[in-house]
Amino acid sequence: MNERMSESANRRISKSANQRVSKSANQRISESAEFADSSIRSFTDSSIRSFADSSIRSFADSLISVIIPNWNGAHHLPTCLDSLQRQTYPHIEVIVADNGSQDDSFAVLARYPAVRMLALGENRGFTGACNAGFRAAQGEIQVLLNNDTEADPHWLETIAATFDRHPEVGLVASKMLLFDRRDTFHTAGDYVTVDGLAHNRGVWQKDEGQYDRPAYVFSACGGSAAYRKTMLDAIGLLDDDFFFSFEDVDLAWRAQLAGWRCLYVPDAVVYHKLKASGGGVTASFYDGRNRIYTLTKNYPADLWRRYWRAVLGAHLKLAWEALRMWRGAAARATLRGIAAGMWGIPKMWWKRRAIQAARRVDTAYLEHLMSPPYEIPLT
Repeated sequence: MNERMSESANRRISKSANQRVSKSANQRISESAEFADSSIRSFTDSSIRSFADSSIRSFADSLISVIIPNWNGAHHLPTCLDSLQRQTYPHIEVIVADNGSQDDSFAVLARYPAVRMLALGENRGFTGACNAGFRAAQGEIQVLLNNDTEADPHWLETIAATFDRHPEVGLVASKMLLFDRRDTFHTAGDYVTVDGLAHNRGVWQKDEGQYDRPAYVFSACGGSAAYRKTMLDAIGLLDDDFFFSFEDVDLAWRAQLAGWRCLYVPDAVVYHKLKASGGGVTASFYDGRNRIYTLTKNYPADLWRRYWRAVLGAHLKLAWEALRMWRGAAARATLRGIAAGMWGIPKMWWKRRAIQAARRVDTAYLEHLMSPPYEIPLT
């Protein structure tokens, strides 16, 4: 990694450049986006987290830790790491958590001496690699980044400014566009519907300005999610029982219930090779299982009483579709995942108790966020 990612980088950044970093990013985030004026005030005080805490401070010069989980991703790493070298934000540490790669990943990483490598020696899944990175990270802002991505040069600058301006925000969702079709969305933040299913906002849509304004959304996609460390300290890291898939939505549920906000920021741009780091039979199994895990742990009882028909209907429909296609490997994997999810309900139920006990938001707030247009505007 070049000098910008090492201590010597700071000597190369002039005082005026540092001022430009915090100032220009703040200008790109809507000037009218003051929390006190946002529509979120339409909800009761129980929906608003208190941020008078002394731990909330300026992030203008804070260290950002970028954590990249890797498993046999040597062919993706140069593009990803080179884009981090070009970041305009100067205070960065990069951690690659390697899940026992057997390809040339170590040789590639040797060309980036400023990158810290965690050689885990085994495949701990997405959750295991990311959590190892979280535990090793020193930053006040901790960011997950897929190895099959390319970040816009202003990406981290914009994230730092967002956390600085919005103390209520614990998660920042980036604007993720397809790597090979850069006018097409992967996600503009993720959302959860009242039937308990999770979705990518804007997926496959052409970018025509429809998501050009910051807004509160439900979740940040784990492929480029930014987290406030104080929030992670309070609600915990990714759930290692998930291994892969839906771990980001599960964490977002815990954050939302505890009163933190997720802000989608359109100027924080990442390009993603969608499905290069997942998909197929493996994803079908973990999707089938982890949907049930997520629902069991997080879906509140008051919403369940209102929407249980929609929840059961949506999940039975997914199971029926997999059953109809049972000759396909992916469909059979989905059915095995659903069976594993049902088997794991008692274990998830024990986790549910602590999550629901920490809840600080009311039903109206959740229903608003989980209903069209699946966002709360800043103004």
